[in-house]
Amino acid sequence: MPKPTSLTRIGSQIKINLDRVRDRIPSELIKQISEDPRGTVMDYKMTDGTGIGVVIKLKDGNENWFFEEEIS
Repeated sequence: MPKPTSLTRIGSQIKINLDRVRDRIPSELIKQISEDPRGTVMDYKMTDGTGIGVVIKLKDGNENWFFEEEIS
């Protein structure tokens, strides 16, 4: 049975943990996050059928999704 999860609320201000995402995102996004790792949770995203990611709006207005364990 799947373990219940507590999702970050939409509208929450979060920080992206760069060490946890560095290996899967483009270098331009790494640079942007290293300058300012803060963002706002905009929505949720089904990842692979077993997990839920969060859609984050960054300072420049771009939205990207991250796994729940990659943010704080």
